[in-house]
Amino acid sequence: MTERWALAPTEHGGADIAPLAPDGRPKAPVTHEPDLEEAVRTRPEATRWVWRDTHTVYPRLLAAGIKIDRCYDIEAAETLLLAHEGRHGEPRSAAAALARLRGGPVPPDPPPRTADPASQSSLFEPRPPVDVPLTDLLDVYADQQRRHTTTAHPDRLRLLTASESAGMLVAAEMHAAGLPWRADVHRALLTELLGDRYAGGGEPRRLAELADEVSAAFGRRVRPDLPADVVKAFAQAGIKLTSTRRWELETVDHPAVKPLVAYKKLYRIYTAHGWSWLQDWVRDGRFRPEYLPGGTVSGRWTTNGGGALQIPKVVRRAVIADPGWRLVVADAAQMEPRVLAAISRDPAFMEVAAQDGDLYQSVSDKAFSGDRGQAKIAVLGAIYGQTSGDGLKNLALLRRRFPRAVAYVDEAARAGEEGRLVRTWLGRTCPPAVNAADQEEAGIPQDDPEGPSSASSSTYGYASSNSRARGRFTRNFVVQGSAADWALLMLAALRRELDGMAGELVFFQHDEVIVHCPQEEADRVADAIRSASGLAGRLTFGQTPVRFPFTVATVECYADAK
Repeated sequence: MTERWALAPTEHGGADIAPLAPDGRPKAPVTHEPDLEEAVRTRPEATRWVWRDTHTVYPRLLAAGIKIDRCYDIEAAETLLLAHEGRHGEPRSAAAALARLRGGPVPPDPPPRTADPASQSSLFEPRPPVDVPLTDLLDVYADQQRRHTTTAHPDRLRLLTASESAGMLVAAEMHAAGLPWRADVHRALLTELLGDRYAGGGEPRRLAELADEVSAAFGRRVRPDLPADVVKAFAQAGIKLTSTRRWELETVDHPAVKPLVAYKKLYRIYTAHGWSWLQDWVRDGRFRPEYLPGGTVSGRWTTNGGGALQIPKVVRRAVIADPGWRLVVADAAQMEPRVLAAISRDPAFMEVAAQDGDLYQSVSDKAFSGDRGQAKIAVLGAIYGQTSGDGLKNLALLRRRFPRAVAYVDEAARAGEEGRLVRTWLGRTCPPAVNAADQEEAGIPQDDPEGPSSASSSTYGYASSNSRARGRFTRNFVVQGSAADWALLMLAALRRELDGMAGELVFFQHDEVIVHCPQEEADRVADAIRSASGLAGRLTFGQTPVRFPFTVATVECYADAK
């Protein structure tokens, strides 16, 4: 039987706690405990803890050696509920939710935490305290339970808020465990790629040499790290560029292109994962970023500093398991097309997604005369909105064979263009307008020539965009967001499967997980990942024939997984 307890930290390390009745109200008086950790440790009967914010509580428990089974994160739930009600961007704190409930002035949210890589333990320090007594917090909790019941699919939305809370637990546990990282290997790698560092903090030798080659090719000094300077230099050479992206540079016949492309690749490593990054972020053989579940509008995760979700393959050579241990690296195969099959309920598309094999090949056999390349272009074009030129022809063939699948994303695009709210399968909701960062996340090209693919707390605010752009975003949102819903439940299921093993979840991004485990546990971990994938598919989408297979590799070094 599920025993729910509510908890609110108090000053001087204590906590107010209370057991909850099925309706979410206290079934006994609120009591004060002088030690938060002991309050949890001495109540093993509590199978779900209700609290304001996982970031405020759970790292403290983990530091004391306490892992909990389940929680309900009130502020995470408030974010999802506000968006579902078409109120995305309103303050999401428990204090704001309480003020709305009681008709008082709504306080703004406190500023987001700032990552301090020099002291990674500070990543999970509580935000400025907000005075929400436990009895008031439970009023907010009860109201959230009521708001769930007013939705079209309350069971789905309840599952989403529960899985988002589970994701918060996973994120805290991954931060505590850390990704194994060999600083000595990383340093050797940087010297191999970038050369020796010069005294005084200038660029390393190889970057300086490439910068000289670029300047020599133009016949004047050019800063290859400044896109405007590069575009201007090409213009003076009679070549018009709109950006310095590699794909555009490689269409140009000029002697500066080769060293410039090489410079940009190495410069990215130097600035994003160079010596300074290593000094700031790796401690005691572990890289511990702060993961932010639901950091983007589609539900995909981001990180608060550290660039954990953008580790170049060459840098992955430094991610090495401990002696006697292994990294079990699992990649979900062709996840988004499989999600489209599940949410569209297209019988023919579900049939091709019911096999573990190559989905694109199966689509090509049914609709493209065995041309896998054209089939892949068609499927991704339907999801991402390539509906002109060859994409339009391919989409017509796809629509003829899989009408319900194409109609599903067409309707999502139409709803987006009309300004309607658009939801994932479980109810995560796209706001009425999306910004450039959201569109780039979905794979929609942007005009910004050098805009990095990153998302931060700024993605909680949304600038206006034209209706066509929003339609392209919502076309992808229903698939990508539903995939994020599935991934949350997969992580929650895998966390349970690993219970009792020494192996730990140490990394997650979009459709990939890494478990660090003793070598003898590797086969059991691989089986656990596959089992979690199947369970997540059933929980998220119900009984469908669609399968969500993982490609699993057991390696000592992350770079060897692909």
